[in-house]
Amino acid sequence: MEKQWFTVNNYLRTKHIHLARMGIPHFFSKNQYRNLFLLGWLLLGLFQACFSELWDDEAYYWVYSRHLDWGYFDHPPMIALLIKIGYGIFHNELGVRLLVVVINTLTLWVTAKLLSQEDNRLYYLILGSMGAMQVGGMLAVPDVPLVFFAALYFWAYKVFIDEQSWKNTLLLAISMVLMFYSKYHGVLLVFFTVLSNLNLLRVWKFYVACIITTLLFMPHIVWQYTHDFPSLQYHLIERNASSYDSSYTLDYLGGQLLLFGPLLGWLLLYYAIICPIQHTFERALKYSLIGVLVFFMISTFKGRVEANWTVMLFAPAVILAHQTIKRKGWKGRIFVYTLPVSLLLVLLVRVYMIWDFAPGLDIRPEIHNNREWTSKVAAVAGDKPVVFLNSYQLPSKYMFYTGHLSYSLNSRYSRRSQYNYWDTETELWGKPVLVFGNDLPITDSIKTSYGTWDYYLDSAYYSYNLIQFKPAMKKIRARKGEHVSLVIQPENNYHRSVPINWKNEAVIGYGFTTKDSAYAPVKTDLTLANAITRRLSTINIVMPQEAGNYQLKCSVFQWPLPPTHNSQVIQVTVE
Repeated sequence: MEKQWFTVNNYLRTKHIHLARMGIPHFFSKNQYRNLFLLGWLLLGLFQACFSELWDDEAYYWVYSRHLDWGYFDHPPMIALLIKIGYGIFHNELGVRLLVVVINTLTLWVTAKLLSQEDNRLYYLILGSMGAMQVGGMLAVPDVPLVFFAALYFWAYKVFIDEQSWKNTLLLAISMVLMFYSKYHGVLLVFFTVLSNLNLLRVWKFYVACIITTLLFMPHIVWQYTHDFPSLQYHLIERNASSYDSSYTLDYLGGQLLLFGPLLGWLLLYYAIICPIQHTFERALKYSLIGVLVFFMISTFKGRVEANWTVMLFAPAVILAHQTIKRKGWKGRIFVYTLPVSLLLVLLVRVYMIWDFAPGLDIRPEIHNNREWTSKVAAVAGDKPVVFLNSYQLPSKYMFYTGHLSYSLNSRYSRRSQYNYWDTETELWGKPVLVFGNDLPITDSIKTSYGTWDYYLDSAYYSYNLIQFKPAMKKIRARKGEHVSLVIQPENNYHRSVPINWKNEAVIGYGFTTKDSAYAPVKTDLTLANAITRRLSTINIVMPQEAGNYQLKCSVFQWPLPPTHNSQVIQVTVE
């Protein structure tokens, strides 16, 4: 019997060598399994991308791609460029997500190349346990290119520390700048890499890589400078909470477990953190992993932190967890046992993203019924443009699914968005427009799957979102009820003469807000027409009657619209 088995085995080995010599690939080789896995991942992502409606932020970034620029209020321009290219091929949801799905698959390939003890089976099991990577990998959001270019950065860093050649120096610089053009959070990976290897500060070619990165990133820095650094203003000032809430930290910690899970996120992070380090490259991975997690946990003491902000840790977490299991001789059986449950949960989410099988379930309702509500709005609006108050998502969705012009007007109560920097308003001035929002005269309403929406038909629309007032003071400290003279400099970002609605002339005013409430806005006697003809104007500000910390914003009052967001936030302390 043993002789027969030896003969069969020898025959198969000989047959395999013969096929290889003939140029016929061995189907069951390790590389073939890996290629089939990546192909399956790619095809599944493309299928999901084709039949799932856009999420709110995806539609918003699609509008980005219609206005290509070196920067945007919320993010650098990488996601806009990827969408622009893909949408040029397919004018649908697949086009929006096409390149995102491709680079998501490439992320797996690059990460596998960084495993020093590659075990394909274990690698697939780890990926199978990470639901967010499977489902979110096809979403056209900045996180996906950030994850890819972060993995590329670690690969470039690995070859750079092995050999400081000019080719590797340029590769390191390009990987860093592409990471920065994807999302600002990438700078943390570079910081913790340097912290893990201070000898880099003695390598002059590392400085060359940093200089090249800075030069290539300069167009975005110039964009930020010419727009008064809106991203820093928003993320470092306007997002800060007035007081700490323990839910910020708890939500962040729970979000990390789900992000790297859903079932074994805690175990994956644990394995990654305890990984025995064997060389400089792995030390950079570990410093980045722990450093970024701790950094954002500390950030929860200033305000809410989104769980996906740490998604750039995909490569470090997977690599370190993989190496821990291999070096300790563990089998990773828990990943095998939980894989069916993880895949079942992922399957349910995938199906839900395509088919709303639970209409009463209020989980991300934005991904369903978009064609239905946009067509109802379009039926009422006809060829008239549509303005949505305090929502950058709704006009983005409306334009994508109908092809008709829409705009977002932000009141002083809401956060700014990129719509505050596009001059779309100039196409609306003096024209009949449908305005959807609260606290407006009601012309009529429509019923959608999201409820009843009231709208106002404005026969001659005027708003002035791009008029900005630069205050002479960015911080004010005053007593309760004190009158303070605030000098403001008007800035006309339309770069053309502004038409005035003389029937309801716009005036300048201000309003105080806190993180928990908003105070009634106050009009002044300074008209918009007078303000924009002067180099400087002065308005009288009356401080609140209660001590505390406030945010002050200057506004344009144009009836019947709410006062709009026409200045950066001024921090006010009332004593």
